[in-house]
Amino acid sequence: MVLRDVRVLLLCPPVQSPQARTNKPNASLAYPYLAAAVRAHGADVRIFDACVGDGDDPLEEMFAHPTLLPNGNLLTGVSDQRILEVAADYDIVGISSIFTDQETRVLHCARLIRAAYPDKVLISGGVNARSRLSRFFAAGFDVVCLTEGEKPIVEILDAVRQSRRPDFTSIRGVAFVDSGGVTRVNPARSQDVVWDLDTLPMPAYDLLPNQRYWTMARPHTGIHEPGELRYAQMMTSLGCPFHCAYCHISGEQEGSISGPIGKFRVKSDSRVLAELDFLADLGVRDIFIEDDSLLGDKPRAMRLLRKIQGSGFRICDLNGINIIHLLKRWKADREVLELLAEAGFTQINLPFESGNLRIIRKYASNKLNVEKADIQSLIVAMKEYNFLITGNYMLGYPDETLEEIERTLQMARDHMSYGMDAASFFVVVPLPGSVLYDVAVAEGHFNEDFDPDVMNIYHANMTGTLVPSHVLEELRDRAWEEINNKWYVDVKRSTVAIVN
Repeated sequence: MVLRDVRVLLLCPPVQSPQARTNKPNASLAYPYLAAAVRAHGADVRIFDACVGDGDDPLEEMFAHPTLLPNGNLLTGVSDQRILEVAADYDIVGISSIFTDQETRVLHCARLIRAAYPDKVLISGGVNARSRLSRFFAAGFDVVCLTEGEKPIVEILDAVRQSRRPDFTSIRGVAFVDSGGVTRVNPARSQDVVWDLDTLPMPAYDLLPNQRYWTMARPHTGIHEPGELRYAQMMTSLGCPFHCAYCHISGEQEGSISGPIGKFRVKSDSRVLAELDFLADLGVRDIFIEDDSLLGDKPRAMRLLRKIQGSGFRICDLNGINIIHLLKRWKADREVLELLAEAGFTQINLPFESGNLRIIRKYASNKLNVEKADIQSLIVAMKEYNFLITGNYMLGYPDETLEEIERTLQMARDHMSYGMDAASFFVVVPLPGSVLYDVAVAEGHFNEDFDPDVMNIYHANMTGTLVPSHVLEELRDRAWEEINNKWYVDVKRSTVAIVN
């Protein structure tokens, strides 16, 4: 059989942001990982981040003056016509959907491309896509990856190479609509999971619009000086040893359609070092670790930290250093803190989640005993090593009382008094794919016919919670301004865009 040449476009849509919030690229790591798999399989692949564009696309103008959408959000990115120009030369277009509040933009791009190019094969994936299949198929997607996409995407690629009307029946870990209009779901199983992460190709960081990211200097979180930020995101592990109810990992277990991809897996030391070398050659100076739990295997992490000393990077972990791993006998583990500092870590986020042990036991895998942990000793020790520290606090669990919320807010005040630099407050969101979503629907706190545009940390979406939604949002906004220092509030407000 003579296989036809197939070209693949991985499209990251323009981003919508709430007003009075910083607009920034999503820059999901799904794109360089998938691009690497496609490239290793011998196909031409391009990543186009339509939020930042490339070539002559007016980068700074797009960010300084985003477009006001009918839903009240701000749209940052290139025009529809530009997206169609880029998509014209590709046979397959893949659009990831991890973040529910960006679903509308993903589906808009799918409808746009499907109307203009009816013969192109449209692929999606990510926890949001697999949790809302009917909407994605209605928008024109041909196939949705239900699990980590590196294996399915090359099988989809081969199917498209063989036929202009590809058959996805034999591919595990995907869903599609068959010729009779019936949705078919081929769940992933344990054998479909990539257990040896070193077998994955090196992420195609070189295909990202890195210079544009660096110019805008707006990674998804952190505190940074003005000017260019030569950063990249990377992961040294996948999955997590914890399965917190509000996290997508809680639904990614054996027996789910995704397969057990929530299980904690690590890259070898040599693979991590090779990725760091690759990023250094690209000119990267700041690394953002995106692991869900960098210290999930503490001996491995300590060994790795010793090996990356002297690498020359500034490293931030603003996603996944669980506090219990920074403690030893409930006090600061100074050996770990020293290794982090010597390895180049400068900013660390502490996910406190709640000031209530009952809440942590019920919703957060019982991962920290806030009544035993000496957080003051931890924050004081971290400041001795010059870490910039942010704390994360979640408000509005379904059965959380006002007294419990006030206890969490007081805990944040205490942490700031110990020397913490900033505090972030998030409303609990029952995101599709998480156990909390299923619980919220079953208990009547949430309607499955929801508005995805407000499914983010700024909106209280559940009804019937002990503390009403409008009160939660008022408490969150007031706490952020009251508890944080003025310099931090001013820094965050300085990047708010102006509406066109």
